[in-house]
Amino acid sequence: MRIEVAVPNLPESVQDATVLQWHKRPGEKVGKGETLVELETDKVVLDVPAPDDGILAEVKCEKSAVVGAGAILALLDTALDAIASEMPPPMAPLQASPTPQAFAAAAAAAESPRVTLPQPVSPAVRRLLTEHGLDPSQIPAAGKGGRLTKQDVLDFLESRKSPPIAEEPRTPAPISTPLANSDSRERRVPMTRLRARIAERMLQSQQNTATLTTFNEVNLQKVFEIRNAYKARFEQEHKVKLGFMSFFVKATVEALKRYPIINASIEGDEIVYHDYYDIGLAVSTDRGLVVPILRNADTLGFGAIEKAVVDFARKARDGKLSYEELSGGTFSITNGGIFGSMLSTPILNPPQSGILGMHAIKERPVVEDGQIVIRPMIYLAFSYDHRLIDGREAVSFLFTIKELLEDPVRLVLEV
Repeated sequence: MRIEVAVPNLPESVQDATVLQWHKRPGEKVGKGETLVELETDKVVLDVPAPDDGILAEVKCEKSAVVGAGAILALLDTALDAIASEMPPPMAPLQASPTPQAFAAAAAAAESPRVTLPQPVSPAVRRLLTEHGLDPSQIPAAGKGGRLTKQDVLDFLESRKSPPIAEEPRTPAPISTPLANSDSRERRVPMTRLRARIAERMLQSQQNTATLTTFNEVNLQKVFEIRNAYKARFEQEHKVKLGFMSFFVKATVEALKRYPIINASIEGDEIVYHDYYDIGLAVSTDRGLVVPILRNADTLGFGAIEKAVVDFARKARDGKLSYEELSGGTFSITNGGIFGSMLSTPILNPPQSGILGMHAIKERPVVEDGQIVIRPMIYLAFSYDHRLIDGREAVSFLFTIKELLEDPVRLVLEV
């Protein structure tokens, strides 16, 4: 029995997906639940599992094909005789150790040309042989134990369509000079769906918002003192390390409560105020930047925030973030400091109206009570949509974050 493997339902905001990679080839056995193929969308990579045990009979959509929800990706042969035909032959029973004469004979046989003996074939192979009038002895068999597989027959049929083209004599490559064609030093690869989507959204952000950025610096001495004093107990209690992101999320949420316009967005001629705090945390991956959403951040403690940060990083690295985790958000935080950035102007993530940029923490000399001291300092950048947010609100918002981080006890007391 053959069953169809289809593209799963896609979210409303996703129109189609691209076939990224097949994990199985036609003729190979696959177990129920085992990943057959990966599909790439503009946000995540989807694994499409096998719906049942069987043999991958036919691939309908090759790599790089664009497919919509419900499209047929492959056919899976679940017939018991087809599955059995692809199983390796039973192991020979254990025998006594060979004599030196028998060992020498076996070695000589191994060095001689291998002769493929007739083997039983699956119904699918038998059908192909009959339809095309093929002699199985003329087809190279690559299956286990010299068994002829369906893919062997298909490859043989493909090779008969057109004779191989004789290779033209090669001429020596010209010596490279400044005027020589530089094509050999260039590589062209298609954009991934995620990279194309990032490019589209960044261009949209620059064209459709009036982006302005304000900066400030923060003394993190007291944050460091709290972390050093409680990190061991915190890790023991919450089973996660106490990082810096929880302090910044807490300070950001408190500042958003005081300046709700920054947590708002523009829709047409209306301002939409969000009375909830879904904070996007930008995560860099090999495929590009993704922004999973920390839902209802105002209700989370330091431990829950740190666990979410670790979980997002792991899922992003493994390509396991879901659409729900990447959708929505009222404000974003990005941390270029982990790559050594000292100062930058983050780009808005529409329809959000603000984004906070963190940078590298460096020890620098500062003046406290008339004395020059060395403190861990960080530059913060706040980019905002000037259509909605005035400069006074933007500067005050960022200064509030600075005050809360420089006196983090206020985060606990909410003052």
